[in-house]
Amino acid sequence: MHYFVLVTLLAASALLASAEESDSDEQNYSFSDLVGSRSGTSFRITGEERLTAVRTWDNGASIYAIQVRYGYIWSERVGSALGQMQEILLEDDEAVIQVSGKYGLNIQWLVFVTNKGRSLYSGQPTGTSFNMYPEHQGAELRFISGTSLRGALTGFATHWAVYPQESKSEEH
Repeated sequence: MHYFVLVTLLAASALLASAEESDSDEQNYSFSDLVGSRSGTSFRITGEERLTAVRTWDNGASIYAIQVRYGYIWSERVGSALGQMQEILLEDDEAVIQVSGKYGLNIQWLVFVTNKGRSLYSGQPTGTSFNMYPEHQGAELRFISGTSLRGALTGFATHWAVYPQESKSEEH
């Protein structure tokens, strides 16, 4: 009888710990709604490592392409590499904590801001404004999604999460 009670208590405590861990993960994740005309083909850029760089291409009026780096590996580029390429390489302890911009039919302007106060500006600041940031302290940009049509970005959304602390220190 005591053995049965002990096993039941251990199983219950393992389930509780698993549920708390799952709740904790959900509490550390948020996303910013898709902005823009949303026309065209959907895309998403994801990676396993920490986001370490961002590239954009613009022709002075619209954002034509975006590419991000996870660890040391660049994602596939979304859109057409038209116009001027802008790039920000993040330091080991740096993360993107805000993305702002403007949109019309296309995404016209993007600003990526880091926790060290550095920024990447791309495009032309005209159109309807948006501002995206995480809901949870310590969260950073993890994934990007959106839409593109005829080589230009037409929709843009951000996904935020607290990156596991042990992975940050292992990545040197």
